[in-house]
Amino acid sequence: MRFASLGSGSKGNATLVEWRDTCIMIDCGFSIKDTTRRLDKLGKSPSDIDAILVTHEHSDHWKGVVPLSAKFGIDVYVTAGCLYSRSAEDKTFPCNIIDSHREFQVGDLVVTPVPVPHDAREPVQFLFNSDHHQLGILTDLGSLTPHIAAAYGNCDGLLVEANHDVDMLHNGPYPDFLKDRVAGPWGHLNNQQTANLLATINQQRIQQLVIGHISDKNNSLDKVRSAVEPVFSGDGNLYFACQQQGFDWLELS
Repeated sequence: MRFASLGSGSKGNATLVEWRDTCIMIDCGFSIKDTTRRLDKLGKSPSDIDAILVTHEHSDHWKGVVPLSAKFGIDVYVTAGCLYSRSAEDKTFPCNIIDSHREFQVGDLVVTPVPVPHDAREPVQFLFNSDHHQLGILTDLGSLTPHIAAAYGNCDGLLVEANHDVDMLHNGPYPDFLKDRVAGPWGHLNNQQTANLLATINQQRIQQLVIGHISDKNNSLDKVRSAVEPVFSGDGNLYFACQQQGFDWLELS
């Protein structure tokens, strides 16, 4: 199994997961033109995508989903709450409503949705299982629950957000209502919350760890590193995703 990112941050998100003959895109927060350009850098095109899985309806995750699906006939998997929060949109694109508490299969991959606390309609994140490996994607949540910690406790690969530094957010340019939203229990994980999660999971299994959805206004790479590196004691690789480049293919062997 391998995974890569087209971009990670508040201006757009999309992640690819591939195993055998199955290639899945998680979210699409970019235009068709931008998505195609970013896919090309990873050696892919829209016609290679078997399905788009949607975590929630915020525009940095949803913007390109319907246009890409409609143009290329790509199946979309989405919770009912997420789908019907976009009630004004044309829903003639190929769409499958998923149960946020039940695993399902897309090609060769078994997908497990994980409900998360975020200010959206029925938001989920995802775990992906092949015959031998588990990959977890965990962004866009404001707090950690025992269920989340247990679900992501034995991943071989993990993409997890460290969105903001508490002090930078507090002293930064956002208006107070937005600061409260980001820092609240339905917002985004801060650096220390992410470090706390990493300290609880089975790090010996992790081959590839990626920290993503890092705010360009309320965080810095140095602050993320200072929070995460002291608690990451495994032998796996540690990477940091960015908005412009995402990250290149990472293999789970």
